[in-house]
Amino acid sequence: MMLSTLILLPLVGAALIGFYPAALSGKIARKIALAFAVIIFLWTVFLTIKFNPGEVGIQFAESLPWIDALGLNYNLGVDGLSLPLLLLNGLLTGIAIYSSDESLQRPKFYYSLILLLSAGVTGAFLAQDLLLFFLFYELELIPLYLLIAIWGGAKRGYAATKFLIYTAISGILILASFLGMDWLSHSPSFGLETLNAHTLPLATQLLLLAGILVGFGIKIPLVPFHTWLPDAHVEASTPISVLLAGVLLKLGTYGLLRFGMNLLPQAWEYLAPSLATWAVISVLFGASCAIAQTDMKKMVAYSSIGHMGYVLLAAAAATPLSVLGAVMQMVSHGLISALMFLLVGVVYQKAGSRDLEAIRGLLNPERGMPVIGTLMILGVMASAGIPGMVGFIAEFIVFRGSYAVFPVQTLLSMLGTGLTAVYFLILVNRAFFGRLSEQVMNLPRVYWSDRIPALILAMLIVVFGIQPSWLTHWTQATIQGMVNTPSLVATVSVDQGERN
Repeated sequence: MMLSTLILLPLVGAALIGFYPAALSGKIARKIALAFAVIIFLWTVFLTIKFNPGEVGIQFAESLPWIDALGLNYNLGVDGLSLPLLLLNGLLTGIAIYSSDESLQRPKFYYSLILLLSAGVTGAFLAQDLLLFFLFYELELIPLYLLIAIWGGAKRGYAATKFLIYTAISGILILASFLGMDWLSHSPSFGLETLNAHTLPLATQLLLLAGILVGFGIKIPLVPFHTWLPDAHVEASTPISVLLAGVLLKLGTYGLLRFGMNLLPQAWEYLAPSLATWAVISVLFGASCAIAQTDMKKMVAYSSIGHMGYVLLAAAAATPLSVLGAVMQMVSHGLISALMFLLVGVVYQKAGSRDLEAIRGLLNPERGMPVIGTLMILGVMASAGIPGMVGFIAEFIVFRGSYAVFPVQTLLSMLGTGLTAVYFLILVNRAFFGRLSEQVMNLPRVYWSDRIPALILAMLIVVFGIQPSWLTHWTQATIQGMVNTPSLVATVSVDQGERN
């Protein structure tokens, strides 16, 4: 029941807050939700301590029969691919709740939805059954839609509806591929351990993989399925943007690795060159669009499109080192994007604008936001891949693992790192350097309570950048087991720094 507890805790918290008989103030509801988030994160840490990183297969497995007629069973398990994402989800859920405004309207409903969203994401990462994964994948759709539609900005209705339509199409395509895998392979159930989709003819595998690629490509999102993301980020509140970029996009990359590369390896290998090219297009397009933005939040949103392209490149190469880099990139992007959205949120809250044409000089030590500006510079350095930050080591492993398989695509993707430095330096230079603009001459005070979540993320970005083995330690054995083909590059022991 260790894994089921991770799903039940947020559900219990959501029910307790949502159905509490008396009205709860925003402050009380926030404290209750935060208490549940802390318990969930601590339980995930306990699970990590009990986890055996040297074991290749699923651990803490739970299995119960559910609907025999459909072949649906309640199968849960965790391995080195899902464990880092569970920790990331627990951490960012707590930070999102802590960063929420105590005076927001309908707090009971708001915090219940965040906990329900956390339960859906956790269940998706733990599910070892295709239909069960799909149920949890769809469970997170409605809470996020409502969180954007009710507590979002002026165009929240449009952004939420667009998100709902795109994600619904994503779910339909994924479900169709999952059903096809089960029926065509004559599997007795939808359990991952019983599926033998890799035995299907290549043409059939390619058809099934197409549904998975487009379905999860919408969620990541990859070009040209990305248009919902900037709108959703701009209209969502800061805590919801933290969850959207930090955790929810990872459902797409996780799905590609778990259900695309892992279940349909022949089709994946056949399409790998096209996938690597697709990754390059997403990287360069996302970076180019980010350069053209004047809204700080939209710039960070477009940067996510580019950085998620690195994960696709690594998955296309499908070497043990590149896939390890893909997992590192997912965690790295989760931490860095969450930091950037938090800082942009503080700027917007205090300055009343995110427009780079209207604000400048925020790094002023007397009347500006020197601590926020310093943290923003750190986030920019991490996102641009400066050594000593987790962004550098994640991208380095991705490029090192992918280069021998796709040298041209890897070199083109590396241009995205340079473009990242360009657009984020534009952001920092315009907003934080120079004279204070008239609009931000009398800024409200930034309290330490506003800085604490960003300081936590900044510390993790630096710690994991200096000591990446604390992340790779949990993942290497699982990745070696997933990638059946021998690596085309020398196997690198990241935590020992040796070439075998």
